Amino acid sequence: MIASLTGRVARLDLDSLVLDVGGIGYLVRTTPQALGATRHGAELTLHTELVVREDSMTLYGFPHAEEAETFRIVQSVSGIGPRTALAVLAVLEPEELRRAVAEQDVKTITRTPGIGPKVAGRMLLELGGKLPAPAAPAGPTGAVAAAPSGVDADVAEALVGLGWAEKAAVGAVEAVRAADGEALGAAELLRRALRGLGGQR
Repeated sequence: MIASLTGRVARLDLDSLVLDVGGIGYLVRTTPQALGATRHGAELTLHTELVVREDSMTLYGFPHAEEAETFRIVQSVSGIGPRTALAVLAVLEPEELRRAVAEQDVKTITRTPGIGPKVAGRMLLELGGKLPAPAAPAGPTGAVAAAPSGVDADVAEALVGLGWAEKAAVGAVEAVRAADGEALGAAELLRRALRGLGGQR
């Protein structure tokens, strides 16, 4: 089992990165927040979870141990796989998820693409008692490094890959651009678009 990796960021993609560890490149899927907080060539430690299927082995990684633990716990919900668990963490910080479970807040859970009220209700039921109690409200997140322009199409494509219709995905990206201008990088653009789409069913 690969519990963690420390190495140099050799490549950054929209939903993953390649971490060079001793000359071996590990493809790790992660959240927009993690991608936005690092850069090519940076030293990085990720807490990882290897998901093995009959036809694939996929490595998921997170900068903080609590994110990796939350990722594992969310997958314990019936019908929730790693892709959906990663989408949850792309939209909700672990503290937000803990608070939603503690308060039985279906609306917050349904901000995640692909999770409707029925699945959210099941998550609240099955996650009760598994997650730590919520602590004090989390502080503001740090600024996201700017990325080259022209990433809108890539972000829309990533949203389609997460299960949204192309029209809705493009509309969400355009709405974020209209509200926040052109300074947003791909990772933050994807995060805000996900938030905007969360309530649209």
